[in-house]
Amino acid sequence: MANNVDDSSDAQYTIKEGDCVVLKRGDVFKAAQIQKNRKVIFEKQWFFLDNAVGELYGTAFEVVSGGTLQPKKPKLTESITEVKEAGIDNRNIVDDGRSQKLTRDDIEALKGQGLKGQDIVQQLVENSSSFRDKTEFAQEKYIKKKKKKYENTVTILKPSTRILAQMYHGREPGKICHLRYDSLAQMLTLGNIHAGSKVIVFETCAGLVLGAVMERMGGQGSVIQMYPGGGPVRGATDSFGFPEHFLRTLHHFPLCHTHALLAGRLSLDAPEPDAPPLGRSQESGDTDPAPQGTEETEMERETEEREKRREDKAQERKMKNEEKRKRLSDAAALLQPRNADGLVIASRLHPCPVLLPLLQFMAPSRPFVVYSQYREPLIECYTKLREQGGAINLRLSETWLRHYQVLPNRTHPVLLMSGGGGYILSGTTVTVNPPKPTPPPRVEEPSPKSNPPRPQTHPPQSVEEPSSKRIKLNEVDG
Repeated sequence: MANNVDDSSDAQYTIKEGDCVVLKRGDVFKAAQIQKNRKVIFEKQWFFLDNAVGELYGTAFEVVSGGTLQPKKPKLTESITEVKEAGIDNRNIVDDGRSQKLTRDDIEALKGQGLKGQDIVQQLVENSSSFRDKTEFAQEKYIKKKKKKYENTVTILKPSTRILAQMYHGREPGKICHLRYDSLAQMLTLGNIHAGSKVIVFETCAGLVLGAVMERMGGQGSVIQMYPGGGPVRGATDSFGFPEHFLRTLHHFPLCHTHALLAGRLSLDAPEPDAPPLGRSQESGDTDPAPQGTEETEMERETEEREKRREDKAQERKMKNEEKRKRLSDAAALLQPRNADGLVIASRLHPCPVLLPLLQFMAPSRPFVVYSQYREPLIECYTKLREQGGAINLRLSETWLRHYQVLPNRTHPVLLMSGGGGYILSGTTVTVNPPKPTPPPRVEEPSPKSNPPRPQTHPPQSVEEPSSKRIKLNEVDG
């Protein structure tokens, strides 16, 4: 599979101040935000993103002296070296480190003179004694390697699900449960994520799955994020840079209140505990009697300021609690009808205790999808769903992906590839009808006047052959 990251569709968007962007250099990505006079460190190099404002997404920038970004001008014919000679094979080339005449100090001196990366690569090619003996393919590989090391080129891309999934999987795969971007694409397809739907999401992938669902829905519908612990985690979701109307469709609900909501015992009117009142010694700051005159006035002023700060903090805490209670009430109102259109789970936690309660919030004939890095938890979910019912079309699959290098006379699979893309359990919800109770069998009791019937005993019947066969045997004997 070809890995072509630069999309032509990104070129129609303009970079603005405050936008969330993705920096790309080679196969390495990094999320950043466009802010003036803010230093960004990327791949052991620092620069400012001020000059990127007003340019188009997908533009390649070159880092010049002082950390300034300068748009790189495209060249129709970019030739590193004029050498046309090439060897037949590389059998006589010895990699002993002596073929390059330029030392590290010489290269640093060239950088100090202000030479660009392309000029430094040209100097390396000209001062290599073994470059002419390499094959044509080996020469291109050598130039590509040196370009990656010495050319200070940074490409600014617009965030998307595929780019952010590649970034996290390449830099911190454990943070997203080793979720590969092809597995994420299958989850969005199997979950039937589309605009205008109501989707429940439970994930511990730094908000990557949540952001992918929101991007697919396009700001239309409702997304309820179920979260464990003290609050939702949305690091990757913030990297998407969604507009305000996207965020208005997002709600969150704590997972610990799920059973209470299902049982109808969820209470949202419980008052939050206020801060304890200050004692007399705390209000005055000292147990000794207040001094007279100016010192007494200053102490009273400090006490009033302290009381005012305490009241402001209490009021702020009260407003936060009211806002939190309102958000919880809105999310509960969305879950209460139990008519969700989809369920997406991707967590490092065991999915079975989470999947079974959340399925009760879904409407019949709706898809659900569960991702796990390991197969055994999903097998347990599959078994439980088959036992209790409520789901059909259950399917447990494993994703597999391989990249290919597509070049003239050099098309082959990439040697380094991901070992596994995780496992996905998908299915469709159905309504479970309770089984009808079977009536007990009727037992006729004998009347008290009549004698109880005696059990009839039949003599054992002798097993005889059929008459036709007996006749034939008699005829033979006669």
